Amino acid sequence: MGKRKQLKLGAIIHGVGGNISGWRHPDVPVDASVSFDFYKRQAQTAERGKFDLAFIADGLYINEKSIPHFLNRFEPLTILSALAAVTSRIGLVGTLSTSYSEPFNVARQFASLDHISGGRGGWNLVTSPLEGSASNFSRKNHPSHGERYEIAEEYLDVVRGLWDSWEDDAFVRDKESGVFFDPEKLHRLNHEGKHFSVAGPLNIARSKQGQPVVFQAGSSEAGKQLAAKAADAVFTGQETIEEAKAFYRDVKERAAKEGRSGDDIVILPGIAPIIGKTEEEAERKYQELASLVSIENALNFLGRFFEHHDFGQYDLDAPFPELGDLGKNSFRSGTDKIKSRAKELGLTLRQVALETATPRSAFIGTPEQIADTIQQWYDAEASDGFIVHTHIPNDLNDFVDYVIPILQERGIYRTEYESDTLRGNLGLPFPLNRNAAKPLQRETESAI
Repeated sequence: MGKRKQLKLGAIIHGVGGNISGWRHPDVPVDASVSFDFYKRQAQTAERGKFDLAFIADGLYINEKSIPHFLNRFEPLTILSALAAVTSRIGLVGTLSTSYSEPFNVARQFASLDHISGGRGGWNLVTSPLEGSASNFSRKNHPSHGERYEIAEEYLDVVRGLWDSWEDDAFVRDKESGVFFDPEKLHRLNHEGKHFSVAGPLNIARSKQGQPVVFQAGSSEAGKQLAAKAADAVFTGQETIEEAKAFYRDVKERAAKEGRSGDDIVILPGIAPIIGKTEEEAERKYQELASLVSIENALNFLGRFFEHHDFGQYDLDAPFPELGDLGKNSFRSGTDKIKSRAKELGLTLRQVALETATPRSAFIGTPEQIADTIQQWYDAEASDGFIVHTHIPNDLNDFVDYVIPILQERGIYRTEYESDTLRGNLGLPFPLNRNAAKPLQRETESAI
């Protein structure tokens, strides 16, 4: 790698919040998860802070114990398309599952978002961890963890092949001659694989950034391998700088073995900064959030990671229960970490539940302290940047108003956008069309 890129930042817009009881905070609008005005304000605040992207997460299964935000929220592509009209530079990234969707539809949807936004679209590829998802899609069984990633790898190859259906200069649009497109620059995919059979071509052209940016969220072995092989960026979550450095090094080394440059993939851990004018004020804000979470809610929150397991059946103050392989087919990397940490430290179920529901991160303190920690992780190559999740809406304003200027003064974060595309701002290479240098491969239809 040459000179290192500047710090990259994304903002997750999470409605009433990822905290199971955060919606009760007096500063959180109770309808935030289905309020376009709320999403617009958050996206525009992030753009004011020169963030690379706004990120919308998603899931496909809920029950009565789900986080309030999950119970009633926007579908990502719909809200991102609306946000494209009220922003101009910030990237727009949404989650969509490879386990419960079709490659042709997904390729078309994200290509459309990419055009609507002028080249700012991104797809967060996930494989859907929750067993219950199958019941919403006429499936009897949820694919195993390994099978989901096998499907995802072929799925991504199909989607990228469809995105290359048209060469970049295929549409002539010459009114004088009556030539709308060059048929030699239209390519069918004709994919026949283990999981998918897709002919193509896609009925929308490539965008100004070539293809939407592909993000991958998952820290299991299979997740890391898929990211290293095919993703442009990785969403991840590590609690300590040591864990983050190990993950960063692992993925970058895997990418090199796949013949890729370390600059071809951007690694972005998620953080939840809590900012105060003083350390005491930041601590008070954390305690205020933690106080909203009852032990019952904490157990429900913990249960989601373990296939909605009922933790209410155990003694709260006994050692964390032995769960065997429970969680192996859902949030594998996260549940493995929870189980191993509980065993290593001898934690009780109460401690694990409260710690999981209201984690204490390294990013709590004054603006200067948070900027210091961000720079420490960045300088140590524990990350290329961060996905910033704020519990309270005004916390994003505080981050933009007080932390961003410090990072800019230190020269590690932009003062202006470098590009008008997401790929350009992330410093990712423009993807060449896989068909551009190939011999003619076409079948034309009058209906195309």
